[in-house]
This record gives sequence, C-alpha cells and structure tokens, in this order.
Amino acid sequence: MKHNMKWATLVVAGAAMMFACKSENKDQFDSISEGLSYQMEKENPSGQQVQEGDVLVGEMTVKFDDSLIFDTKGKVQRIALANPNWEVKVGEGLLKMHVGEIATFAIDADLMAKYLNPNQMPTNYKAGTNQKIYYRINLQDIVTREELQQEQSNYENNMREMEQEEPEAIAEYIKANNITVQPNADGLYVVVKKKGNGPKVTMGKQVSVNYTGRLLDGTIFDSSVESDARTGNVYDARRQYEPFTFQIGAGQVISGWDNGLLNQTVGTTLQLIIPSKEAYGSRGAGNRIPPYSPLVFDIEIVGVK
Repeated sequence: MKHNMKWATLVVAGAAMMFACKSENKDQFDSISEGLSYQMEKENPSGQQVQEGDVLVGEMTVKFDDSLIFDTKGKVQRIALANPNWEVKVGEGLLKMHVGEIATFAIDADLMAKYLNPNQMPTNYKAGTNQKIYYRINLQDIVTREELQQEQSNYENNMREMEQEEPEAIAEYIKANNITVQPNADGLYVVVKKKGNGPKVTMGKQVSVNYTGRLLDGTIFDSSVESDARTGNVYDARRQYEPFTFQIGAGQVISGWDNGLLNQTVGTTLQLIIPSKEAYGSRGAGNRIPPYSPLVFDIEIVGVK
C-alpha cells in the first residue's frame, strides 16, 4: 500500500518532520537490507541505544544524489520515530544508532518510489538509474517509548481538566459581566446591544460584519476593526478596515457565528459568548486559541445580500 506522505517525510507524534544529509563516499556504505545501507561518521557505542518506538532527537538533512533537499543543522528537534516496520526500511537503520553518533543512511530511490506517488518523488528521479536518497542523522538525545506514553497520558489528563473547567469559566464570565440573557440549546449566549432595522440574516445569505474576537480573559486573537491581530500590528485610526464577508450556513465560519447571527438584522450590534463545542473544541486554533476555549465576539452586522 502506498503511503500518503512526502518522499522524505517521517511522521513523529502527529507532526511531519524531514531528514537532512550531506554528500558521502558512496563506496563505504554497509548494507542493512535490500535497498538500505549506512555509513557511521561518528561512533559512540556506550551511548543509549535506540529501541523500537523511541523518538530520535537531533539534527537532520536529506540529499537526493548530490542535490541538497533540506537541512536542519543548528535546530535540535524531534526528527524520527524508530519504527522498523516501515516499508521504506529507514527504521531498521535507526535501531543501530546510539546517542552521540552521526550516521548516514542511503535508500535506493527505486525502493522509495514503490511506496510513493510519482509526484512525491524528486523531479529529477529516473527509475533504474541507481539513484539514492541520503539521510544524515546527528543523534543527540532519545525520547523513549515509555516517556512518550507518559507525555500522552499527561496531555490527555490536561485536556480532560480543561474540558471540565470550561463551564465554570463561562459561568464566571457571565456573572462578572452582568449578562442576564439565557443561553440557547447549544450553550450560546446572544447579547444584543443594539437592534438594527435592516434586512434579516437568513440561511445562504452573504453577510458582512465588523468584529473583534477575544478569549474570556480579554485577550484579542482576531479583529477586523480594533487591530490586525493576525500580524500583531496595532490599530491605526487612519486605516480603512474592510468588513468580513461570509455565507451563512456554508461552513465558512465557526458554527457559533452561523447560530448566533441567523435571523439578526443589518445594523444590529451584538456580543456572542460561544462555548468551545461551537468554536474550535478540543483542537483549539494555532497558538492563539487553546483547546476548550470559550470565545467572546463583539459583532456589528453591516450588510446582507
């Protein structure tokens, strides 16, 4: 079965990371298995040896024949999972390494091509020409399988705590801000500040709004009017801010927006207090919105068509 991944990519703890390597003396490689060989540049047999399921930490690069593809030199990071069962065989070589060693692994490009789509291979790849892909690994540390399992357990515990704390956080915000409206069946609070008398927002309509989004602690994570939160630029009164336009019910915004704006009218200003299940849920959104974060949006509806 072909893998749905880039030709030089390995998946580590849910993230894809690329190897790197340097030019080598191709006559000094020792065979590990069909299509895979290696060369030790620096040995440290007394160092901790890689075991199946461990994650390697260090520096890596990749080279296709003499063409440098990628280089992470100077950036120590988690770079590979020691899985000897990959069809592309790299994991077999990783199990030979110890912390403090530097090794280069060579894989026959024809072997790699068996498991990848043609557009995932280098553009100058030609079958049957003995081309190779070289991975140079500077191994500086190991995260053991047991440590990874503990990390996963800690993560799951933290996620459960965040999920359990969310209702209390919303209740505290509602009380502190003297909000008296009741939430709807989805837990969404719609606080109308000013009722407009323009056209109504209905399913499928294009809606234009000015908005500012905050976490419950007041941190702005996005805004069309107060600041350019996505780039970090501060608000400039001379700048002409454009309303944000989207289609109601088309999945272009979080469900809390579709839910909260439906049947409102142009000219209305309102505040939406949105539980995470109607926003970004357990995944959060980048570095700005943590998992299980309720969101507060101040919105002005400026157009419907």
